[in-house]
Formats: sequence, C-alpha cells, structure tokens
Amino acid sequence: MNNTRTYLIEALIGLGATLIIVTTLGLYMLNESNRINEAQIQVLSAQLDESITLYAENCSVCHGLKGEGIGATPALNNPALVTMAFDDLYKTISRGRFDTAMPAWSKEDGGPLSDYQIEEMIALIQYGDWNVTGERVVNLGFAPLVPFTTDPDPVLLAEVANLPDGLTLQTAIQIFASSCVACHGADGLGSGIAPALNDPLVRAKTTDELTRTITFGNAGTLMAGWNNTLTTDEINAMVTLVQRWDEVPAGIIPAPDIPIPTTAESIALGSNLYTANCSRCHGPEGQGTPRAPSLNVKGLLTSTSDQALQQIITSGVPGTAMPTWGDRMTDAEIQAIVGFIRQWEATAPEVATPVRTGGGGPPWLRSTTATQSTTGSTGQGDVSPALQPIAQQARPLQTLDWRILVLAGAGLSFAFTLIATGFSSLRKKE
Repeated sequence: MNNTRTYLIEALIGLGATLIIVTTLGLYMLNESNRINEAQIQVLSAQLDESITLYAENCSVCHGLKGEGIGATPALNNPALVTMAFDDLYKTISRGRFDTAMPAWSKEDGGPLSDYQIEEMIALIQYGDWNVTGERVVNLGFAPLVPFTTDPDPVLLAEVANLPDGLTLQTAIQIFASSCVACHGADGLGSGIAPALNDPLVRAKTTDELTRTITFGNAGTLMAGWNNTLTTDEINAMVTLVQRWDEVPAGIIPAPDIPIPTTAESIALGSNLYTANCSRCHGPEGQGTPRAPSLNVKGLLTSTSDQALQQIITSGVPGTAMPTWGDRMTDAEIQAIVGFIRQWEATAPEVATPVRTGGGGPPWLRSTTATQSTTGSTGQGDVSPALQPIAQQARPLQTLDWRILVLAGAGLSFAFTLIATGFSSLRKKE
C-alpha cells in the first residue's frame, strides 16, 4: 500500500512538473508573435533612422527636402511607391534608370550604397515619415536652397511679344520660370547644381542636340528628361529660348526670395553660434553696437533675403570689420544663423538702439562651448514617435498560434495518461 501511495505521489509530482513546463512554453509561444513584432519594429526603426541620413546626403538635392521632387525629378513621397513591388524599387535604386538622371547606386554597378543600404532606402519610401525626413535634411545642412519657381517680370515679358515669334518665347520663359529656374538659375545664368543655359557655348549647339537633351535628359547629370512633362511644342519653344536668349531682356526671370528652411534644432544651433561669434559686434539681440550695424531692425530684415544674408556671412563685407565666415563655419551652421536672425523679423523695431559692449578678443575667435553643446542636435538618434505607427504595419499582431494548441493538447493528453495509469495501478494492487 505504501509503495502504491509513493508511486501515486511521484506520478502527481511528474504531472505537476509537466503542466508547469507546458504552461510556461505555452505562455512563451503566446508572446512569441509579439516579441517578433517588436523586434521587427526595432529593426525597421533603425533602418528608417539610417535611411533618412542617407537620403539627406545623397538624394535630397534631386528629390527635394521631403521627397516632393524637383523639376522633372519625380517625387518619392508618392502613395503609388508605397505599394510598389520591393523588387522593382530595388532594381530602380541599385541600377538606376536608363536615359534619365537617375544613376546606379549599387556598389556592384559602381555606386556608393551596399545592398543593405538600398534596402534601407526602400524602407524609407514605403514606411518613412517625410516630415521627419525634411527636418533631418535641414538639420544636416542638405536642404536644397534653390529657387523652385518664380514669376517672370510682367513688363519685360510683355516686351518679348514684340520680338519675332514673341509668343513662342513668352511660352518658353513662363515654362522656364515654373520648371527650370530651380536648377539653371535666374535668367538661365546657372546655379551651383546646373550649368547656365544663357550662354554662347550652349547657343552654338545644334537644334537636334538641344532637343535631344531637353527631351531625354543628360545621363550622369541631374538633367532629367522632360518628354513626360512637356509637349513637343513646349520642348521646341524651350529650344528656341536657349538659341535666342541673347535677345531676351535681362532680369525677366528673377530669383525668388526662398526662405531658408528651419527646425527647432537648427534655430537652437543658430542661437548658440550667434551668441558665441556674432553678439560681441552685433549685440546680444541684434541691436547693433558701435562696432557693427543692427541686424534686428525692420528695414534690414524686410529688404534682405535669406540668400543675401547667407552670402554676407559666408563672404564677409570687404572694407569693413565683417570677416569671412565661410572658411570657419559649415554651410549648415551659416544657414542656422540666418534662420535664427530671420525669426526676429516679426517683432523687429523700426529703429534700432545700439548697445555698448565690453572688450575682448576678436569676434572670429570661435567658442567651442557653443558648438559642443549642440552636438547631437542634427536630428540623428532615436526615430520620431511618428514613425512607430507606420512601423507597426510591418507585421500584424498575432494573438494565438496553432503550435500553442498542439503543444497544449499534447501536454494535457500526457497528463491524463499519467493519471489514468496511476489509478489503474492503484486498483490492481488493492
């Protein structure tokens, strides 16, 4: 009888241990789908964070601040691309597109990106937040600071009508102002990213050469083909404009006043840099001092564009105490200062009241404290919470798995078998 009881106790202990194991494994498997989902979200968030920086450094110059596209370069913040097949996106990015300005980005095809980085770019297109991307582009100093569109001078445009085939030239001027000035600059005189079209060397090209370039673009450059955007007549009009630009009045296509984009981080950086490098001469709040004029005054801020302020800071003012800062600061730092100064415009006084400041060393002896305090303010690091709801789409949440049911069933079957065996043995021995 004692042996029977001992056997039954051992059987019950084994049954309890089995049930504990089955329950533990079941709970683990029940949470497995959540764990996998969280791991996928973490991986996707890391990919998105890295891809935003890759976009800023390599793609924003053509595809815009927030993926909106520039000129004939297509937008990437396009809902159609979100549902586009992964393989199609991968092929386009890695190999480029023939007869367009889109180069090959894969290392195997001579580009700078690895396979993993290309996958990160696809994650940005399909799951990214373009507002967060735009902020990162600004904070890293890669915002494309080119005029996107402008309006022709109405008086000069009316004068063009008096030229031979004036209506064609007027049409081309309006197209250029709305679509081409972004890269080729005011009056077609070129910019930092595209050559001048208002140039004797360009006018010397044949009609066929010019037509081919405008229609199909120029491979290996930022010049995209316009055959999907402009009609044949409009392309012919653009060729006419390029060939006869020397007849068009100067100033007919002005450069618009495009504000430098800012973020909270860039303004904070600009504030620190201004305090460390500019306030000694221009005053703590831009009021001006006996050394330098006021910056925080209505007349200056309303009559001076951001591009002009950036040029003044970068190149200095010859014959004055304003030094050249272009060899001391990066473009991103100078743009941050311009953005900080621009915020004064809303409350700037009509008349400035200069302040007197103490002495000290020359203002261009930069303080490292201000720059060091802004380290990490470029937008890198943790991905914005705005990305998380999008990342959740990576894998739907699963609450039950068929494997749990199988395991639980097997455990219960084993437990009932042990119980039945124990009681059967007990009856026989009694």
